[in-house]
Amino acid sequence: MQEKQREWHEQWSMLEDNELFLFRDWIAPLQLEDFRGKRVLECGCGGGQHTSFVAPYAEHITAVDLNTTDLARERNRSFENVELVEADLGNMELGRQFDIVFSIGVVHHTDNPDRTFQTMKRHTRPGGKTVVWVYSQEGNWMVENLVEPLRKQFLTSMSRQNLLTLSKAITACMYPPIFSVYKLPLPFLPFFEYFGNFRKMTFSRNTLNVFDKLNAPQVQFISRQRIESWFDSNDYSDVQITPYKGVSWRGVGTRR
Repeated sequence: MQEKQREWHEQWSMLEDNELFLFRDWIAPLQLEDFRGKRVLECGCGGGQHTSFVAPYAEHITAVDLNTTDLARERNRSFENVELVEADLGNMELGRQFDIVFSIGVVHHTDNPDRTFQTMKRHTRPGGKTVVWVYSQEGNWMVENLVEPLRKQFLTSMSRQNLLTLSKAITACMYPPIFSVYKLPLPFLPFFEYFGNFRKMTFSRNTLNVFDKLNAPQVQFISRQRIESWFDSNDYSDVQITPYKGVSWRGVGTRR
């Protein structure tokens, strides 16, 4: 079983993923209205912000996380249709299936992303939807080969509060080029699409993006071939796999 990782509890204690437009983008082509009246499973709920986006629509939502169910429970205490479960996504067996099973930004941080997706598939009822958003291997060479080695070498022993201070400083340094050079029609620049979202968000939310890259205990960047193998045609129909901002994949399919 995957061990608990305190880094996630500290991250979601300090920061919030509160941009609804991003969540709408990440679940596309599904829409929030598609959750109405459905029994939903969220795999990796973090601080529970995405849970709170879905709860007003769903009949019931079961939100699972290994590290942060207490934070998610507090954020969603006003919803009577939310159930929090502490479990390892790669090995859990809830004994029931759901109309929609979704995971946003979590599968690539698990010990075994392939096994985690199999868990999601197993919990999706026939005719139900499996939805996933993951970091792509394509477009993330700099993060995978520069940021990740630096993080492992220098940042793992840093306190999360100091890491947050560092993240704020890096975020501040990013503003001048992103609001000047990156506004020019120069799509060959690295992360050109991605930084379009940067200009839409608050400083706090942009800091979260930086902090997340420096804080995550582990990450596997998912290739298109790998995510396509998850949505195998023997198990799924109506599969749609689309790139998002050049750095991630969105995948959705209907379970056969």
